[in-house]
Amino acid sequence: MNKEEIIALIENGSHDIPKLKALLSDTNIADIAEIFEELNTEKTIQVFRILPKAIASDVFTHMESDRQQSIIEALTDTEIGEIMNLLFVDDAVDFIEEMPANVVRRALKNVQGDKRRMINQILKYPDDSAGSIMTTEYVALREDATVQEAFDTIRKTGLNKETIYTCYVIRSNRLLVGVVTAKTMMLSSPTDLIGDIMDSNVVFAHTTDDRETIADQFQKYDFLAMPVVDKEQLLVGIITVDDIVDVIVEESTEDIEKMGALKPSDEPYMKTGVTQLAKNRFVWLLVLMLSATITSTIIEGFEESLAMMPILVAFIPMLMDTGGNSGAQASTLIIRGMALGDIRLRDFLRVFWKEIRVALLCGVALSVVNFGRIYLMHDRNILLSLTVSLTLICTVVVAKSLGGLLPMLAKRLRIDPAMMSAPVITSIADAASLLMYFSIARMILGL
Repeated sequence: MNKEEIIALIENGSHDIPKLKALLSDTNIADIAEIFEELNTEKTIQVFRILPKAIASDVFTHMESDRQQSIIEALTDTEIGEIMNLLFVDDAVDFIEEMPANVVRRALKNVQGDKRRMINQILKYPDDSAGSIMTTEYVALREDATVQEAFDTIRKTGLNKETIYTCYVIRSNRLLVGVVTAKTMMLSSPTDLIGDIMDSNVVFAHTTDDRETIADQFQKYDFLAMPVVDKEQLLVGIITVDDIVDVIVEESTEDIEKMGALKPSDEPYMKTGVTQLAKNRFVWLLVLMLSATITSTIIEGFEESLAMMPILVAFIPMLMDTGGNSGAQASTLIIRGMALGDIRLRDFLRVFWKEIRVALLCGVALSVVNFGRIYLMHDRNILLSLTVSLTLICTVVVAKSLGGLLPMLAKRLRIDPAMMSAPVITSIADAASLLMYFSIARMILGL
């Protein structure tokens, strides 16, 4: 039975609880969460209560924060305790960070003591740090344990661990000394010592490392999990790939919003109020609007020249649009390349030289087409055609250079490169193109 049929069964008020419970138990966790998004709050709570607790806790982690809050507010303290204590620590932290204070107090009150202490500890880390997304539920093994003893440990404790594929080898003081995978252990003799088969060259993160840097390491090393250590190199937790996927989505969304001249928002579009959306957009719109006064000031400064040859005004929009588009193309590629690690600050001169060559090729090609168009449409006026075409080349070169270099300059100044995006570069390129246009017009046309 597909999701639509299950939703229809629930909406029709089915009283066959065993059948519904069996159907949901055979449905993917993420699909159940999507089903709940289609139901009203009352139906969601009713169906949530009939789920086996182990499944309910997994579904809970996939739900939107507003649905999670509705469920917690409807459950008894005993039910809350059952759900919270089944959540992995990192999932519990994610939930608590999204909830209002009254819900947080009630949730934490019903969490077991040790787990509550771990949750509180992780909540102390900065939001963008490795510590804030790690979990403390990992498999730890001793160096002197045999493979057989290691498997016995995994069988006893693995059910409550985030992952059992990658295990970490520690000494009595939790000092991280190695890592061993389930594959390695399965292919080894039961009597082999973990210390002999482990990989002692461990790539790890510190609790204070930036989570975006951690995401780059996951991509570089194809990790499923990464250990997190404190200042003394003691193992305090692990980060798993599912949490890194969330980080990548969040960081990509934030960059896209910044590149669109928007203040980043934590809430999805459909759940963000009109007033908040307006606030997120207003500041940048105001800045860009005020920056446009620079271009109007430049035009006013050349008012006499325009009065002598009004046809020049007709080409201003084309020049400004071409400059903005050229800069946006370059900045998009550079920002993306920097995010992926393909472009580094030491590549500054290489990027500049490459963008200059690309700009010249594009600029010359565009100017040839533009020269012919203006020449044929404006009484074979060679000087006018030459003026606009030369300006076009200069505009494309300047805009692409700005688009390539400003994001790298921002990175150097420890500013998010996404801030140097299309709207910002367009504003700068517009002013530069107008100055070049009127200066070239004065030289060639003698205005």
